[in-house]
Amino acid sequence: MKKNKVKKQKQTRPRLSVDEQRIIDEYRNPSENRVLVIGDLHLPFGKEGYLEFCKEQYRKFNCNKVIFIGDIIDNHYTSYHETSADGLGGKDELVRCIEEVAKWYEAFPDAYVTIGNHDAMIMRKAQTSAIPSMWIKAYNDVLGTTNWEWVTDVYIDEVRYVHGHKSSNARTATKRDMVSTVCGHFHTQFYIEWFFGKTRAIFGMQVGCGIDSESYAMGYMQGGKKEAIGLGIVIDGKLPILVKMDLG
Repeated sequence: MKKNKVKKQKQTRPRLSVDEQRIIDEYRNPSENRVLVIGDLHLPFGKEGYLEFCKEQYRKFNCNKVIFIGDIIDNHYTSYHETSADGLGGKDELVRCIEEVAKWYEAFPDAYVTIGNHDAMIMRKAQTSAIPSMWIKAYNDVLGTTNWEWVTDVYIDEVRYVHGHKSSNARTATKRDMVSTVCGHFHTQFYIEWFFGKTRAIFGMQVGCGIDSESYAMGYMQGGKKEAIGLGIVIDGKLPILVKMDLG
């Protein structure tokens, strides 16, 4: 009798309230957009462990869309600023970058990429040298990211996603243009700020980054402000969430 009683207790599960079940159902709603926003990577100078962190948050929040907020590529060797004399040459840096990008493409094969200033470095150099853009290969052709869509900005559920080097930071862009805006570019900024009107509320969100500030390519940061390692999630265009990476 005692054994049967124990067995019955193991099979008993607490019942969820109506409200609890509703919350779970809404969380799993397959029709709403659940956008994972990945910060600046500056490959091949990305933060170790950041890829696994992004994959984990994608699963945890049941995301169904991915946006890289820009500066996937660093292009240090061709920077308009001083470059490291001890750094990789152009070909070696690009080869290593392509190898790193392949890992991200395998993890997130369908994604938007909002073009950052470092991504556009080669095109900018071409324009400086009066080389027509038709001479330059598309990003996907160089990096092997067939399904990625490279855009200046993209709107999902009336939220604008843009790198930020031209639009300014999320706080400024949101107030100026009166549209919820998610930005990268500013490596040390990591915040959500709401602005309330009479009939609606909008937000600005800075998602941080996934860079390795100890690399020579990030020499301009060393000794200054610390980078914010994290990412953003936007649920149904209404709920912005920031998740910081545990740095141990």
